[in-house]
Amino acid sequence: MQVVVVGAGSWGTAFARLLADRGHDTALACRDPEHARAIAETGRNPRYLPKTSLRDVAASTIEEAPIRDAELVVVAVPSRAFGEVVRALPGKAPILGLTKGLDPATGDRLSTLVEQRPVAVLSGPNFAEEVAAGLPAAAVIASEDEELAVRLQNELTSMSFRVYVNPDLTGVELCAAAKNVIALAAGGVDGLRLGDNAKAALITRGLVEMARLGEACGARQETFAGLAGMGDLMVTCWSRHGRNRRAGELIAQGMSPADAAAEIGQVVEGLSTAPVLHDLSQRLGIELPITEGVCRILSGLSLGELVSSLMGRRPTGE
Repeated sequence: MQVVVVGAGSWGTAFARLLADRGHDTALACRDPEHARAIAETGRNPRYLPKTSLRDVAASTIEEAPIRDAELVVVAVPSRAFGEVVRALPGKAPILGLTKGLDPATGDRLSTLVEQRPVAVLSGPNFAEEVAAGLPAAAVIASEDEELAVRLQNELTSMSFRVYVNPDLTGVELCAAAKNVIALAAGGVDGLRLGDNAKAALITRGLVEMARLGEACGARQETFAGLAGMGDLMVTCWSRHGRNRRAGELIAQGMSPADAAAEIGQVVEGLSTAPVLHDLSQRLGIELPITEGVCRILSGLSLGELVSSLMGRRPTGE
């Protein structure tokens, strides 16, 4: 296929490498002309994954990329920019979204912002550093267009990257957004050194919270026990690569959310997703106590007070 990856962050860079390894004619489109020029001249991304070779990947600005002629456009930009980017894309090629979040302005799932063209999303426990290095990984592709999902599955699956098809687009997108918020809380457990028991309990209850949200939105419960749910949640909450986990850890150690994001130097989606999810839960009339707690932390509550409030909740059945 002729594919353009829009967004030259870590995940966009790793995915461009994956596509090229599968034999696809791959272009990487950057917002910043200087960034695009550096990749084109050096064959590497100096800002993200600089050890990953991109010599067989064309690099340009978004405006100059061959998007109109592409057979597939992969979008790997922050959630806050997703809607603006997809609305400006020329042509009618299908969109494959890699962004894990919700639209901060409306609370909508990102796939709903794609108009008049087929759309699919890819999600799962896929840290860019490991995918770029060719380490084994698995993911799911979800779409309301089953033919598109199966075609992409066949085009992306390799000996190092195994792709499953999941028809539950709603569930996969909600998992991708909600797990980042739980990871912020898991990082807080690490920062306060509360132990593995506390972290395992929080992650488990976080999965319950995610599934409760999915049920209220009409998603399939099986999705939350799969790669997009439990799989992505585990790796995001435990891995040293996890930006959201690291941000939660830094906040627990005394940094402000803004300073934690600056220290990490990349987008921390959970920081913007948490209030959006909380607003959604209010509209749906469901309880998301961990998400609510994260929002309170971001508004200035101490983590010690949050731990006390969560542990002091009324006893109930599992």
